[in-house]
Amino acid sequence: MNAALRQTLSPARKPCGALRVLIAGETCDLRCSGALWLPAYRTLIAADLHLEKGSAFAARGQLLPPYDSRATLDRLEAEIAELNPDTVILLGDSFHDARAIARMAAADRARLDRLAAGRDWLWLEGNHDREALAQMGADVRLPGAVVGDISLGALRLTHEPEPLATADNRHGEVAGHLHPSARVVAYGRGVRRPCFITDGSRLILPAFGAFTGGLSVRDPAIADLFAREPLIAALGRDRVHALAWKKLSGDR
Repeated sequence: MNAALRQTLSPARKPCGALRVLIAGETCDLRCSGALWLPAYRTLIAADLHLEKGSAFAARGQLLPPYDSRATLDRLEAEIAELNPDTVILLGDSFHDARAIARMAAADRARLDRLAAGRDWLWLEGNHDREALAQMGADVRLPGAVVGDISLGALRLTHEPEPLATADNRHGEVAGHLHPSARVVAYGRGVRRPCFITDGSRLILPAFGAFTGGLSVRDPAIADLFAREPLIAALGRDRVHALAWKKLSGDR
Protein backbone atom coordinates (compact mmCIF):
# COMPACT_ATOMS: atom_id res chain seq x y z
CA MET A 1 0.00 0.00 0.00
CA ASN A 2 1.44 3.38 -0.94
CA ALA A 3 1.98 6.05 1.70
CA ALA A 4 -0.83 8.32 0.50
CA LEU A 5 -3.40 5.54 0.58
CA ARG A 6 -2.19 4.35 3.97
CA GLN A 7 -2.59 7.86 5.35
CA THR A 8 -6.13 8.10 3.94
CA LEU A 9 -7.27 4.70 5.20
CA SER A 10 -5.31 4.55 8.50
CA PRO A 11 -5.69 0.74 8.54
CA ALA A 12 -5.67 -1.12 11.85
CA ARG A 13 -6.16 -4.78 12.74
CA LYS A 14 -9.00 -5.61 15.14
CA PRO A 15 -8.74 -8.57 17.56
CA CYS A 16 -11.60 -10.29 15.72
CA GLY A 17 -9.57 -10.27 12.49
CA ALA A 18 -11.49 -7.39 10.91
CA LEU A 19 -9.60 -4.59 9.19
CA ARG A 20 -10.52 -1.10 10.40
CA VAL A 21 -10.19 1.67 7.82
CA LEU A 22 -11.46 5.20 7.28
CA ILE A 23 -13.84 5.78 4.37
CA ALA A 24 -14.59 9.48 3.81
CA GLY A 25 -13.36 9.94 7.38
CA GLU A 26 -15.86 7.45 8.84
CA THR A 27 -14.62 4.45 10.84
CA CYS A 28 -15.44 1.21 9.02
CA ASP A 29 -14.68 -2.35 10.12
CA LEU A 30 -14.29 -4.75 7.19
CA ARG A 31 -15.42 -8.08 8.67
CA CYS A 32 -14.19 -11.59 7.83
CA SER A 33 -17.76 -12.51 6.88
CA GLY A 34 -17.81 -9.85 4.16
CA ALA A 35 -20.11 -7.60 6.19
CA LEU A 36 -19.33 -3.99 7.08
CA TRP A 37 -19.64 -2.75 10.66
CA LEU A 38 -19.99 0.96 11.43
CA PRO A 39 -19.26 1.17 15.17
CA ALA A 40 -20.20 4.86 15.52
CA TYR A 41 -23.71 4.07 14.27
CA ARG A 42 -23.97 0.48 15.57
CA THR A 43 -24.96 -0.50 12.04
CA LEU A 44 -24.28 -3.77 10.24
CA ILE A 45 -24.28 -3.69 6.43
CA ALA A 46 -24.21 -6.62 4.01
CA ALA A 47 -24.57 -6.73 0.23
CA ASP A 48 -25.93 -9.21 -2.29
CA LEU A 49 -27.34 -12.05 -0.19
CA HIS A 50 -29.13 -13.50 -3.27
CA LEU A 51 -31.42 -15.60 -1.10
CA GLU A 52 -33.06 -18.51 -2.95
CA LYS A 53 -30.55 -18.53 -5.79
CA GLY A 54 -30.36 -22.31 -5.49
CA SER A 55 -34.10 -22.74 -5.89
CA ALA A 56 -34.09 -20.36 -8.87
CA PHE A 57 -31.52 -22.54 -10.63
CA ALA A 58 -33.48 -25.67 -9.71
CA ALA A 59 -36.59 -24.23 -11.37
CA ARG A 60 -34.58 -24.01 -14.59
CA GLY A 61 -33.27 -27.56 -14.26
CA GLN A 62 -29.80 -26.57 -13.03
CA LEU A 63 -29.52 -28.33 -9.71
CA LEU A 64 -27.57 -26.72 -6.88
CA PRO A 65 -27.70 -27.79 -3.24
CA PRO A 66 -30.90 -26.17 -1.88
CA TYR A 67 -29.26 -24.79 1.24
CA ASP A 68 -27.95 -21.40 0.16
CA SER A 69 -30.54 -19.35 2.05
CA ARG A 70 -29.92 -21.32 5.23
CA ALA A 71 -26.14 -20.95 4.92
CA THR A 72 -26.38 -17.22 4.21
CA LEU A 73 -28.75 -16.63 7.13
CA ASP A 74 -26.44 -18.66 9.39
CA ARG A 75 -23.65 -16.20 8.62
CA LEU A 76 -25.88 -13.18 9.05
CA GLU A 77 -27.20 -14.50 12.36
CA ALA A 78 -23.64 -15.04 13.61
CA GLU A 79 -22.74 -11.42 12.84
CA ILE A 80 -25.87 -10.15 14.58
CA ALA A 81 -25.23 -12.34 17.62
CA GLU A 82 -21.67 -11.03 17.94
CA LEU A 83 -22.31 -7.34 17.28
CA ASN A 84 -25.93 -6.80 18.42
CA PRO A 85 -26.47 -3.96 15.93
CA ASP A 86 -29.12 -1.30 16.37
CA THR A 87 -29.60 -1.26 12.60
CA VAL A 88 -29.12 -3.79 9.80
CA ILE A 89 -28.93 -2.49 6.22
CA LEU A 90 -28.94 -4.85 3.24
CA LEU A 91 -27.52 -3.18 0.12
CA GLY A 92 -29.76 -4.72 -2.53
CA ASP A 93 -30.04 -8.05 -4.33
CA SER A 94 -31.01 -9.61 -1.03
CA PHE A 95 -33.30 -11.94 -3.03
CA HIS A 96 -32.28 -13.57 -6.28
CA ASP A 97 -35.43 -12.91 -8.29
CA ALA A 98 -39.04 -11.70 -8.16
CA ARG A 99 -40.40 -15.01 -6.81
CA ALA A 100 -37.62 -15.73 -4.32
CA ILE A 101 -39.59 -14.67 -1.23
CA ALA A 102 -42.46 -16.99 -2.13
CA ARG A 103 -40.01 -19.90 -2.50
CA MET A 104 -38.41 -19.37 0.91
CA ALA A 105 -39.02 -22.03 3.52
CA ALA A 106 -41.33 -20.95 6.31
CA ALA A 107 -38.51 -21.50 8.81
CA ASP A 108 -36.24 -19.10 6.91
CA ARG A 109 -38.98 -16.45 6.73
CA ALA A 110 -39.55 -16.81 10.48
CA ARG A 111 -35.82 -16.53 11.04
CA LEU A 112 -35.74 -13.16 9.32
CA ASP A 113 -38.45 -11.98 11.70
CA ARG A 114 -36.38 -13.09 14.70
CA LEU A 115 -33.19 -11.47 13.42
CA ALA A 116 -34.97 -8.16 12.80
CA ALA A 117 -36.78 -8.07 16.14
CA GLY A 118 -35.83 -5.07 18.29
CA ARG A 119 -33.74 -3.29 15.64
CA ASP A 120 -34.16 -1.21 12.51
CA TRP A 121 -34.02 -3.38 9.40
CA LEU A 122 -33.66 -1.74 5.99
CA TRP A 123 -33.76 -3.30 2.53
CA LEU A 124 -32.22 -1.33 -0.35
CA GLU A 125 -33.56 -2.26 -3.76
CA GLY A 126 -31.21 -4.00 -6.18
CA ASN A 127 -31.55 -4.96 -9.80
CA HIS A 128 -32.38 -8.57 -8.86
CA ASP A 129 -34.89 -7.99 -6.07
CA ARG A 130 -36.70 -4.78 -7.00
CA GLU A 131 -39.85 -6.68 -8.02
CA ALA A 132 -39.69 -8.95 -4.98
CA LEU A 133 -39.42 -6.06 -2.53
CA ALA A 134 -42.20 -4.15 -4.32
CA GLN A 135 -44.60 -6.82 -3.04
CA MET A 136 -43.96 -5.96 0.62
CA GLY A 137 -47.05 -4.81 2.48
CA ALA A 138 -49.38 -6.36 -0.08
CA ASP A 139 -48.79 -10.03 -0.85
CA VAL A 140 -45.55 -10.40 1.10
CA ARG A 141 -44.77 -9.86 4.76
CA LEU A 142 -41.16 -9.17 5.63
CA PRO A 143 -39.67 -7.31 8.59
CA GLY A 144 -38.37 -3.80 8.17
CA ALA A 145 -38.73 -1.25 5.41
CA VAL A 146 -37.66 -0.84 1.80
CA VAL A 147 -35.62 2.31 1.15
CA GLY A 148 -33.70 3.98 -1.64
CA ASP A 149 -30.15 5.27 -1.27
CA ILE A 150 -29.55 6.52 2.25
CA SER A 151 -26.89 8.59 4.00
CA LEU A 152 -25.18 7.74 7.26
CA GLY A 153 -22.79 10.42 8.39
CA ALA A 154 -20.41 11.07 5.48
CA LEU A 155 -21.35 7.76 3.82
CA ARG A 156 -23.90 7.26 1.06
CA LEU A 157 -25.25 3.71 0.90
CA THR A 158 -26.39 2.45 -2.48
CA HIS A 159 -26.67 -0.78 -4.42
CA GLU A 160 -24.75 -0.07 -7.62
CA PRO A 161 -21.64 2.14 -7.66
CA GLU A 162 -21.63 5.22 -9.86
CA PRO A 163 -19.24 5.25 -12.83
CA LEU A 164 -16.10 7.21 -12.11
CA ALA A 165 -16.67 9.73 -14.90
CA THR A 166 -20.18 10.67 -13.75
CA ALA A 167 -19.99 10.10 -10.01
CA ASP A 168 -20.46 13.54 -8.52
CA ASN A 169 -21.44 11.91 -5.21
CA ARG A 170 -19.03 9.01 -5.17
CA HIS A 171 -17.09 10.38 -2.18
CA GLY A 172 -18.31 8.31 0.75
CA GLU A 173 -20.14 5.85 -1.51
CA VAL A 174 -20.66 2.35 -0.07
CA ALA A 175 -22.00 -0.11 -2.63
CA GLY A 176 -22.36 -3.75 -3.58
CA HIS A 177 -23.63 -5.24 -6.86
CA LEU A 178 -20.29 -6.23 -8.41
CA HIS A 179 -19.26 -9.14 -6.14
CA PRO A 180 -15.54 -8.22 -6.13
CA SER A 181 -12.99 -11.00 -5.76
CA ALA A 182 -9.20 -11.19 -5.96
CA ARG A 183 -6.79 -13.92 -6.98
CA VAL A 184 -3.77 -14.17 -4.74
CA VAL A 185 -0.85 -16.56 -4.86
CA ALA A 186 0.45 -18.15 -1.67
CA TYR A 187 2.77 -21.13 -1.26
CA GLY A 188 2.77 -21.63 -5.00
CA ARG A 189 -1.01 -21.87 -5.26
CA GLY A 190 -3.51 -19.39 -6.64
CA VAL A 191 -6.64 -18.80 -4.59
CA ARG A 192 -9.61 -16.59 -5.47
CA ARG A 193 -11.25 -14.89 -2.50
CA PRO A 194 -14.13 -12.44 -2.11
CA CYS A 195 -12.86 -9.02 -1.12
CA PHE A 196 -13.61 -5.44 -0.24
CA ILE A 197 -12.06 -2.80 -2.49
CA THR A 198 -11.55 0.83 -1.50
CA ASP A 199 -9.48 3.93 -2.14
CA GLY A 200 -10.69 5.65 1.02
CA SER A 201 -13.28 7.61 -0.92
CA ARG A 202 -15.58 4.79 -1.97
CA LEU A 203 -15.99 1.19 -0.79
CA ILE A 204 -17.40 -1.82 -2.63
CA LEU A 205 -18.48 -4.78 -0.51
CA PRO A 206 -18.11 -8.45 -1.44
CA ALA A 207 -21.26 -10.49 -1.97
CA PHE A 208 -22.49 -11.96 1.32
CA GLY A 209 -24.55 -14.81 -0.18
CA ALA A 210 -23.43 -18.43 -0.22
CA PHE A 211 -23.76 -19.05 -3.98
CA THR A 212 -22.87 -15.64 -5.35
CA GLY A 213 -19.50 -16.08 -7.06
CA GLY A 214 -17.22 -13.16 -7.78
CA LEU A 215 -15.87 -10.78 -10.42
CA SER A 216 -12.13 -10.10 -10.54
CA VAL A 217 -11.19 -6.67 -9.24
CA ARG A 218 -9.01 -6.37 -12.33
CA ASP A 219 -12.05 -6.51 -14.57
CA PRO A 220 -12.68 -3.02 -16.01
CA ALA A 221 -16.19 -3.03 -14.50
CA ILE A 222 -14.47 -2.70 -11.10
CA ALA A 223 -10.98 -1.40 -11.83
CA ASP A 224 -12.27 1.58 -13.82
CA LEU A 225 -14.22 2.83 -10.79
CA PHE A 226 -11.01 3.97 -9.11
CA ALA A 227 -8.79 6.86 -10.18
CA ARG A 228 -5.84 5.57 -8.15
CA GLU A 229 -4.70 2.12 -7.11
CA PRO A 230 -7.07 0.91 -4.37
CA LEU A 231 -6.60 -1.37 -1.40
CA ILE A 232 -7.88 -4.93 -1.70
CA ALA A 233 -9.13 -6.46 1.56
CA ALA A 234 -9.48 -10.19 0.90
CA LEU A 235 -11.55 -12.42 3.18
CA GLY A 236 -9.60 -15.09 5.01
CA ARG A 237 -10.81 -17.71 7.43
CA ASP A 238 -10.02 -15.69 10.53
CA ARG A 239 -8.79 -12.32 9.27
CA VAL A 240 -9.16 -9.83 6.45
CA HIS A 241 -5.94 -9.55 4.47
CA ALA A 242 -4.87 -6.13 3.20
CA LEU A 243 -3.34 -6.49 -0.26
CA ALA A 244 -1.67 -3.92 -2.46
CA TRP A 245 -2.98 -3.73 -6.03
CA LYS A 246 0.46 -4.59 -7.43
CA LYS A 247 0.57 -7.83 -5.43
CA LEU A 248 -2.49 -9.31 -7.14
CA SER A 249 -2.27 -12.01 -9.73
CA GLY A 250 -2.85 -10.51 -13.19
CA ASP A 251 -5.75 -12.70 -14.32
CA ARG A 252 -9.30 -11.56 -14.92
